[in-house]
Amino acid sequence: MSDSNDRPGKDADVIVVGGGSAGAVLAARLSEDPQREVLLIEAGPDYPAGQFPHGLRTPHLLADPDHDWGYTARGTDRAPGIPAPRGRTMGGSSAVNAGVAIRARSADFAAWADRYGIKGWSYEDVLPTFRRMENTPAGDDAYHGRSGPFPVRQWSYEQLTSPLRAFVDGSADRGFRRVEDFNGAEQEGVGGYPVNIVGGVRQNTALAYLTPPVRRRPNLRVLSEVTADTVLIEDGTARGVVSASGTVYRGAEVILAAGSYGSPAILLRSGVGPAKDLRALGIDVVADLPVGRRLQDHPFFHSLFALAPGHQTMTDAFSAGLWCASTEAQAGELDLGVVAVHLLDGSFSPTGAALLLATAVTRPESRGSLRLAGKDPYAAPVIDDNYLATARDRRRMLEGVKLVRSLGGTPRFARVLAGELVPGDAVRGDEELLDTIEAGISTYGHPTSTVPMGGPGDEWAVVDESGAVKGVERLRVVDASIMPEVPSTVTNATTIMIAEHIARRVYRV
Repeated sequence: MSDSNDRPGKDADVIVVGGGSAGAVLAARLSEDPQREVLLIEAGPDYPAGQFPHGLRTPHLLADPDHDWGYTARGTDRAPGIPAPRGRTMGGSSAVNAGVAIRARSADFAAWADRYGIKGWSYEDVLPTFRRMENTPAGDDAYHGRSGPFPVRQWSYEQLTSPLRAFVDGSADRGFRRVEDFNGAEQEGVGGYPVNIVGGVRQNTALAYLTPPVRRRPNLRVLSEVTADTVLIEDGTARGVVSASGTVYRGAEVILAAGSYGSPAILLRSGVGPAKDLRALGIDVVADLPVGRRLQDHPFFHSLFALAPGHQTMTDAFSAGLWCASTEAQAGELDLGVVAVHLLDGSFSPTGAALLLATAVTRPESRGSLRLAGKDPYAAPVIDDNYLATARDRRRMLEGVKLVRSLGGTPRFARVLAGELVPGDAVRGDEELLDTIEAGISTYGHPTSTVPMGGPGDEWAVVDESGAVKGVERLRVVDASIMPEVPSTVTNATTIMIAEHIARRVYRV
């Protein structure tokens, strides 16, 4: 539904901006109270449950271009313009990702308290929320939920393709333990992924939370194809949202859930951000806060291998992973990840099929930034991932890519491979390999920390432990942007948890 067909001045108790991994959850949970009027605004299209297009349903297609914001980012000096995909549809990036449903680790949440003074977000605090949101038949009851709205299925070793089983076997032969549940007691090791894929369909948050019964609630109004421009702030208090076409939606409270690129951009256009930058764009300063200054994401490098004949039959279980500590990991850290996945076109392989082994530094030190290019709400923000900006990040990425090569040489894995395509056998020395990595770097697609949460003493914090924006009343941000640093794994499940946790703690639902 377009805002051009709507009239200004319609009220709600809470306006949620963004119908993605967090926003759809918030709309569903907050509208459980029949006395609370909720308005959900999404920039992208909306679809009935049974009519999501193929590109959003199939987990074999990532970053569907028909539902993407089309952003690019600076990765490194050698990779100045890499894609920065984000979902532009109801369900947000949960509708265009790989469907992996791994939670942040206990050590990740401990770092939030130790480094940023954040209270109420320890693993012990959030585990009940993870269990509440989850619906899975697998795993230990101490860690898993059986009746929540978010479906999770665990891919077993037996379900994996033969190349992925060989990857697991080769990793085990190198001494890595086999993991049957990355969301259980132990995460270090190798195994099939838990996924939010059921019956071959990616279960985005619009499907899982905005169900037909939820949408029929008289106190929930859902608008699609409405691009938010600014938060209407009067006398230091959020009073509503102004769309790109000028329509004003007034509400008693505003929650931004537009993601790690969208939420900071809206804040900046609204006058909430670094004062010097805002004044340079002619934006009146409402609150001088370090919005966009702590961007963090996982750097990702794709090694590609041709698959041998006889090992090219695909199944629905198309990915597995290795999660481990580098030689430079701090105590308790799992700072390297290797993703083995079939999600690529094998036509460039001489055998007609290929396997991607992608390395990520999962506990990076490097920080990037997000800034406005101008005041136009349709203009892409200026995104600088600033990957591999520290010597330690570069050394760990190099170590991870060399680990991939060594795994490819293990007998049980090597028998399913027909050769390394990227970086390729010609790239041998560390310096040459690092140059190749920096030129070929890409994103794992997990941007966080552009509106970081922090305790009272954290000078970089933009929001408090409940997502409330400092210096502005009745304005919250609830999405991946408030994570103070990127967790050591994929972010979707943790983003959903953040929305659930704040809904329960703040709104008592």
